Amino acid sequence: MFYLFYGFVWLITWLPLRVLYFLSDICYLIIYYVAGYRKKVVRTNLEKSFPQKSTAELRKIERKFYRFFCDVFVETAYQMHISKAEMLKRMNFCNVDVLLEQYAKGKSCLLMTAHYGNWEWASALSLSLPSDKPLYGIYKRLNDKNFDNFICELRTKSTGKNIEKNDLLRKMVRLKNNAELAMFGMISDQSPDWKSLNYWTTFLNQDTPVVTGTEVLARKFDYPVYYAEITRVKRGYYKCEFIPVSMEPSQTSEFEITEKYIQLLQKTIELKPEFWLWSHRRWKHVR
Repeated sequence: MFYLFYGFVWLITWLPLRVLYFLSDICYLIIYYVAGYRKKVVRTNLEKSFPQKSTAELRKIERKFYRFFCDVFVETAYQMHISKAEMLKRMNFCNVDVLLEQYAKGKSCLLMTAHYGNWEWASALSLSLPSDKPLYGIYKRLNDKNFDNFICELRTKSTGKNIEKNDLLRKMVRLKNNAELAMFGMISDQSPDWKSLNYWTTFLNQDTPVVTGTEVLARKFDYPVYYAEITRVKRGYYKCEFIPVSMEPSQTSEFEITEKYIQLLQKTIELKPEFWLWSHRRWKHVR
């Protein structure tokens, strides 16, 4: 089954992205109106996050989300054949210099991002970094080995590297001992597992447990932390801006970094809510 899927995706992604968007439009009609994929989850998340909005407003956001959700799927698959030049044209990293300044100071950086915009294309940042100071994307290994390898292949298409989350600390210690610099990219808006319910805050009008791993590492290594804010410019084009969260993490109080990130992310979502991953069961834990 996997090899049929891989062969199909490999074949159709030779098509121009404008043609793939036509397929995305068809998928939207099927997923939203026929299959109703996770519609109950999406609807509940939106209603609780924006209680002040009318039903009509919420349904409009809902439909826009499903359209975008299908776009992200085809855009992610399109990475199989996209050139580096086209990737940099479509994914604009507008202030990479602030990261390179930290390299010049002899410091690695932690980048906190979210399931917002096309988070998969964020790995293209590696194309703007020195080859000896790469971007490491932190991920959780999938149960299916074939699909895990497939996703890793896509994420390293732009010369970036992957680190399984359980190997991260050892890798960071090794790099630091060897005086090697790097960027570490974390998707930090997921729901923590029940063993990691260390911090709760109010996020999108809801009592929310938050992953604190990035903050723990930042304070341990005293690496600067940035929020990588991805915004959609237009269909197929994105902008990523690096916003400082903490330049001296070792001097911060507990959960200060995590809280600032959450507030920054909330502002991003409130501005254009349709570009966040509402189908994720973000609030499955109750205090």
